[in-house]
Amino acid sequence: MIKKYTIILLVADKYGVLTRISGLFAKRAYNIDNLSVGRTNTPGVSRMTVVVECGDDLVEQIREQLKKLVDVIDAEAVIEKPAVLRELMLVKIRHNGGGSAHIIEAINVFRGKVVDMTPESMIVEITGEEDKLDAFLQYMQCFGVLEVSRTGTTAMLRGNGN
Repeated sequence: MIKKYTIILLVADKYGVLTRISGLFAKRAYNIDNLSVGRTNTPGVSRMTVVVECGDDLVEQIREQLKKLVDVIDAEAVIEKPAVLRELMLVKIRHNGGGSAHIIEAINVFRGKVVDMTPESMIVEITGEEDKLDAFLQYMQCFGVLEVSRTGTTAMLRGNGN
């Protein structure tokens, strides 16, 4: 069965690492659904979160191939492991003043916050799992979504994991 899997990588924070990792995906015709990269609290180490859409059998094969790359310190697939997965989304929404109360009410329901406002539009920041962000975006369509920017999923295993 095809579904989305999250793979957490710890990698050396140096030139060319992302190219080698994305090259592995390209050579084997694996599609990256989304990718998030950032530094960790350990100097010289970055955390990469890769979401792939594939079959159950393939995710473990991808993880093993990633672990063989020189600059990959660790690769962990989030399969039946307790983890926190989040995404950040910025949404620019049209408003004319009259409908703003309904928009603000919806933002509060979804636990978002307004981070910028002009007489014509507002920018809302919202974080959560992909389904929550998708639901917010769908609800806001009736008000007029002008622009969307999403970070992609970032993840961390709970407890003593990565």
